[in-house]
Formats: sequence, C-alpha cells, structure tokens
Amino acid sequence: MSRTRLKEMMRTRSAKLGHFIVEFATPGIGHLVKAAGCDFVFFDMEHSGFSFETLKSAIRYFEAADVAVIVRVPGQENDMLARACDMGAEGLIAPMISTVAQAQAMVDSVKYHPMGKRGVGLALAHDNYRSAPVADALKAANDRTAVICLIETADGAENVDSIAALPGVDALWVGHFDLSVSLGIPGEFGHPKFKAAMERIIAAAKEHKKSLGRLVPNVQQGTDHYKQGFDFICYSGDVWVLRDALADAMGKLRAECV
Repeated sequence: MSRTRLKEMMRTRSAKLGHFIVEFATPGIGHLVKAAGCDFVFFDMEHSGFSFETLKSAIRYFEAADVAVIVRVPGQENDMLARACDMGAEGLIAPMISTVAQAQAMVDSVKYHPMGKRGVGLALAHDNYRSAPVADALKAANDRTAVICLIETADGAENVDSIAALPGVDALWVGHFDLSVSLGIPGEFGHPKFKAAMERIIAAAKEHKKSLGRLVPNVQQGTDHYKQGFDFICYSGDVWVLRDALADAMGKLRAECV
C-alpha cells in the first residue's frame, strides 16, 4: 500500500468514494469495502465506542486491502489525535473545529517538527515498525498524515476561510447534522441559513485549494454534492447499509411467503 495514499488523493479534485465505519471492525472489513470499490473509509471513534486497541487492528485490515483510512477521534485533545497517528491513521478528524486556534492545535498534535509539536515515537505502527534516520522518519510521517478540519458549528462556518488558509490543514469536512443544530435549525438542510453556511465552506475549500468531504445518505445526494465541489464522498454507513438491505429482503420475502 502507498504510504501517502490519502495525501495523493487530496492533490486532485476527482471524486474519492468511501464508506462510514461505525460498527463493524471485523478482520474482513478492509477487503469487503475494497471489493465494493471504496477508495477510503471514515472510521468513527466518536459515536461508535471503538477503542484505540480496536483502531490499531482495524487500520491493519484496511492497509492489507489498500484502502485509505480517515479516523475521527472522540475529542480535540492531543492524546486523542497523536495516539491515533501512532496507530497508523492517515487522515485525522477531530469534532467541532470552530476557530483557527483549534485548527492550529490539531496541526500541532498531528505533525512532527518543524510543522507541528507531535511527540516523537518512531519505529511504531505508523511507520510499519521500521527504523530510519530521525529526520527522514519525521518528514515521512508529516508527508503521510492529513489534517482534516470538521466544520460542524456556526462559528466554524463563520471562520472557515481562515481555517482553510492555515498551513498544515489539508482538507475540510462538513458535519451537516451538527452544523444545522448549531445554526438553530436542526435537520433543516434546505434552510437559507444552512445553505449560506455551506456556500461559505465550499468557497473556502475552493479558494485555498483544499479537499472537501461529507457523508451522504444516498447516491443522488452524493452526485449533487460532488457537482457543488465536494470531492470526498462518504456513502452511508455499515449499520445502515446492512439494515436497509436486510429490511428490503425481509419485506419482500414476507410478502411472497404467504
């Protein structure tokens, strides 16, 4: 697997298609999503209850299948972000990035000197347990890891241009539900306030040539958002794909087995 796969994806605005993993961290999950045609996964530690021990194993499954991994950690703290980096996460997301100071703190936690302040741990999972000259190892880690700022608050949308302009920020991601709640219009994605916030986010990504991603519940929304400027399209999630496919089959079987 390319050790800079995710960063390479971010150098183009072509569509990168992925899947949200919030329940199933099974040994075959990497090959399952690869067989389905996924370029990346969004591995969620915020709402899943996944531990760092689970993350460490899951990253190996995705690496074996050549699938890039974006990890959302539960909080913005350094120990959350830096530890996920040490496990081998390529892309790092922390919740509720609302200010330039918070974005800078993310960069500091994810990037080694001279780009950040990440504590040095070498010959570990993130560099496949291989030794290298210190300067080379730090540079390789910085080249590999991506800081992805999750914009999901009204303040984040207001400050998004400055966040996107910050050196070390590689991409933006929209948390659409939390953003609507923060704007005072829960779930009202057609509301003018939500649309205006989205326009600011899309404009900031384009202005500063940053990748832009979000979750989508169906194919139509995915294609619509791609046309608006989103290049990381994360389709649905493991629990909902299984539930909906199973419910559809069960409904049809019950209708016929009478």
